[in-house]
Amino acid sequence: MEFRKKAEIMDEAAMTRAIKRIAHEIIERNKGTENLMLIGIQRRGVPLAARIGELIMQEENVTLPVGTLDITFYRDDLSLLAEHPQVKSTDIPANVNGMNVVMVDDVLYTGRTARSAMDAIMDMGRANTIQLAVLIDRGHRELPIRADYVGKNVPTSHQEMIKVNVREYDGAQSVELYEQA
Repeated sequence: MEFRKKAEIMDEAAMTRAIKRIAHEIIERNKGTENLMLIGIQRRGVPLAARIGELIMQEENVTLPVGTLDITFYRDDLSLLAEHPQVKSTDIPANVNGMNVVMVDDVLYTGRTARSAMDAIMDMGRANTIQLAVLIDRGHRELPIRADYVGKNVPTSHQEMIKVNVREYDGAQSVELYEQA
């Protein structure tokens, strides 16, 4: 399937503003940073979680544990992916028991990635709460999952695709909308 760029949804400045707003909302909702942990879902959720953690550190003068989570083996479509799926790293720097865990991802679509991430976190212990922060919510949920923190809602069709570019992987920061060619 071939896609062509339809529009730029967010430029670097808009992404930065959205991430700052999410960081502030996380602090407000959790009444500070006590027992707070951020976990970036591989791949683009990882640098987004790191940025949110940096902003919270600047605002609250506290360093939060920021982890990375690979959900490959928790996916309900694992057998459809590949014979040998690529597994990335999981690094959770603190015990999740009693923590308010904020999962961070780039795009919320069907909800299946968030469900897989929740399963993985629950296998690690009993978090006090599990919250979800996403840069883009594009709709089309297949599971009853919603984000607690959203950078931008972007209604899409199933024939469209959202691409979040982050400096660490793409050399630039933007959010782009693509349509089937």
